[in-house]
Amino acid sequence: MELITNNVWMMICTALVFFMHLGFAFLEIGLTRQKNTINILFKNIFIITVGLLLYALIGFNLMYPTWGPNAVGYLGDFIFGISAPLKEGSLDLSYNEGYTYWTDFLFQGMFAATAATIVSGAVAERMKILPFMIFTLIYVGLVYPIAGSWKWGGGFLDQLDTPFYDFAGSTLVHSVGGWAAIVAVCLLGARIGKFKNGKIQAIPGHNIPLATAGVLILWLGWFGFNGGSVLSADPELTSLTLVTTCLAAAAGGVVAAFVSTILYKNLDLTMFLNGILGGLVGITAGADQMSPTDAIIIGAIAGAIIVFAVSLIDKLKLDDPVGAIAVHLVCGIWGTLAVGIFGNLAGIDQFLSQLLGVGVYAVFCLSTSFIIIFTLKKTMGIRVSEKEELEGLDAHEHGMEAYPDFRLNEH
Repeated sequence: MELITNNVWMMICTALVFFMHLGFAFLEIGLTRQKNTINILFKNIFIITVGLLLYALIGFNLMYPTWGPNAVGYLGDFIFGISAPLKEGSLDLSYNEGYTYWTDFLFQGMFAATAATIVSGAVAERMKILPFMIFTLIYVGLVYPIAGSWKWGGGFLDQLDTPFYDFAGSTLVHSVGGWAAIVAVCLLGARIGKFKNGKIQAIPGHNIPLATAGVLILWLGWFGFNGGSVLSADPELTSLTLVTTCLAAAAGGVVAAFVSTILYKNLDLTMFLNGILGGLVGITAGADQMSPTDAIIIGAIAGAIIVFAVSLIDKLKLDDPVGAIAVHLVCGIWGTLAVGIFGNLAGIDQFLSQLLGVGVYAVFCLSTSFIIIFTLKKTMGIRVSEKEELEGLDAHEHGMEAYPDFRLNEH
């Protein structure tokens, strides 16, 4: 009965994480312009469909290998396809204490696509669709599983004297996507009109209600993202994890809204929304190790970080239409380091282990994403033409419109 309960809980969490992809899509199209809606939706659908296939064919075995007794734990198994362990011709239910092999694959597969979704938001409105698809194939198929194996697959970061800790992916999911996003933004350049005469120009999104719905869907999905990472239906651990997740999100949103209002003298809803996401990303590394008060502090700091990170990214002339770098990279780093400062694992050794993990993933993800995107830039080009960008990617890349019955005046 316990196995059934755990397995059902894990499948519910899998569905919630799947639902997050709708949230990402809504957020991204809401914060960008109408003329690029089809393009963004196409990319998001491509990521989840191809991501799952790649994870089944290559990623799962690469990320969760069978390390030998003397393995250092840097590179997993290149075994094509997935095949559940059998016992006397039936599914071996002793594969895991809490859930079956198939549930494990599907839950982890939902995580795999998220890293590329983060990049999609950062490069929105000016990246060619084909290079983005190629990048997704390589990053989701190879880079993410290799990086994930170093901790979640029992690799070298998990073998340290004080193991690196990342409960649900502040670094393994969010920063892995965030490092690639910053490389892509640097190599792509800003959208036309974002910076004029050295001054930052706001390019408003076309549907803020949709972006708001996207954030609320993501918040709901995060209950599965973090709650499922308990890897069982343990009442105490799952309920605590949901509480810390929820409180960090609330604190992040409130503080981001408060700080941005003080600095910019306006009640900015988009900053409120990104503050919620920043709080969620920040608590993800240690959601099971924090008290409710710890979670509020971590989320609050993440909310403040968002406001200053968004401002810094603009000052560096980096154009990130949805704030993906500030939310996923900067708050992902903060959440990872927070494990060594707050909660049950707090201590100097843990903090240094967290810092090492952040550095390792930074080097690996920056270098691999640069190689992939720079190669694409030099061989086939990664940016659409000026005409295509001004007229919209929907018309030129897809030959269709998201809202054919009405048009907005856009510049």
